[in-house]
Amino acid sequence: MTTPPQPDAQHLAAMRRSYELGGLDEGDLAPTWLEQFERWLADAASGGVGEPSAMVLSTVGDDGAPDARFVLLKGLGADGLRFFGGAGSAKGRALAATPRAAIVFPWHDLQRQVRLAGPVHRLPDADIEAYFSSRPWGSQISALASPQSEVVASRAVLEAARDELARRHPEGGPVPRPEGWVGWRLEPESVEFWQGRRDRLHDRLVYRLGGDGAWAVRRLAP
Repeated sequence: MTTPPQPDAQHLAAMRRSYELGGLDEGDLAPTWLEQFERWLADAASGGVGEPSAMVLSTVGDDGAPDARFVLLKGLGADGLRFFGGAGSAKGRALAATPRAAIVFPWHDLQRQVRLAGPVHRLPDADIEAYFSSRPWGSQISALASPQSEVVASRAVLEAARDELARRHPEGGPVPRPEGWVGWRLEPESVEFWQGRRDRLHDRLVYRLGGDGAWAVRRLAP
């Protein structure tokens, strides 16, 4: 079998694209980071971006090593962004050790990204239960069957566990929330809106929370 050619520096450089869809000026910004984010999220949803609510969540564990993964945004408000998963998962353990995180929304099709960072708080049980109950039945069963981030012998083991739980909790009836299935809220201290521009002279405007509780907007060099 012929081995496909591996991309070298020259091939990677040839993948370069020119970003020319638009710009971002201070006068374009909404009064608050939340309103600006909602505008761009709506643009991503209507602009054909695949999984516009998908975000890269970066954490640091108790060993000081960074880690990152995609999760889905499941709630949004002035107090921050909400997401869910297992407390015993890699992200859950990292957030327990270091309750701070960074998030990136990579909306490549619009030549945009949004970066947020700040402390992370565990959601109240009532909020977690309410969201879990709202999930599709199949997603509830899969969450109950999966020991998130733990080593499993095979996919067949997971599927067998799922099938057994599906028999015990048939569709249309309640599914118990797994022990340790929780939710978190990232409370932003900075929110950066990045718009790609020609010749890599990108626009970067960031809302930053000051010690007095007021937000200020600053332009960053690309």
